Amino acid sequence: MNEGVIRAEGLTKTFGEFRAVDAISFCVAEGEVFGFLGANGAGKTTAIKMLTGLLSPSGGKASVAGFDVYREAEKIKRNIGYMSQRFSLYDDLTPMENIRFFGGIYGLGRREIAEKGRFLIESLGLGPVAGNRLGSLPLGWKQKLAFSVAVMHEPKIVFLDEPTGGVDPLTRRRFWEMIYEAAARGLTVFVTTHYMDEAEYCDRISIMVDGRIAALGTPAALQAEFGVGSMDELFIRLARPRAKEGI
Repeated sequence: MNEGVIRAEGLTKTFGEFRAVDAISFCVAEGEVFGFLGANGAGKTTAIKMLTGLLSPSGGKASVAGFDVYREAEKIKRNIGYMSQRFSLYDDLTPMENIRFFGGIYGLGRREIAEKGRFLIESLGLGPVAGNRLGSLPLGWKQKLAFSVAVMHEPKIVFLDEPTGGVDPLTRRRFWEMIYEAAARGLTVFVTTHYMDEAEYCDRISIMVDGRIAALGTPAALQAEFGVGSMDELFIRLARPRAKEGI
């Protein structure tokens, strides 16, 4: 397998007799935007938990940022960023309070937190609402702040778990512009999404089905390989085979 900042070889997770992740293998290069797709229950979340050091694998090999998922889970956590649609920041804190809180978790010093906090507030245009509770802000602003906080400690990799769920198309497009800018600086982006138009923005994608990787490659190459005209068609063919039968 080629070198990469994320590597998995035969990575497996079982719960009793149930195989949630079934011997998946892939490699993600530095600065790559990698889409990790699949229907609900396909095994994406379990795989991400193993890669981020939250869950120990049952078999196979994997490393993230050069650290082994079995022996160096804590080092992995210190070298990655993570953003989830469901939980990223605290709504009852102000933007700056969130920055201070997570900056401390990431191990940044007070001076660095203050400097980065001022920069983020200014660059995101949050100055007029910096003293407001986050819960009062539009979802688009929350998501952009959450992404910025997730990478404020300058990790090598950021994991984004459905980061644009529930936001409008224009805000989603602006969010992806932030992703491109970060990737251009060398940040590796590992992203899950249910929006197939976002899959087109990725350098490469994988599609998981029943715990296995059913397809892996660039969006254009996979569409050509499977003879489909869009990512929606590809996803339905691979991840939702019953949909073709009207079930």
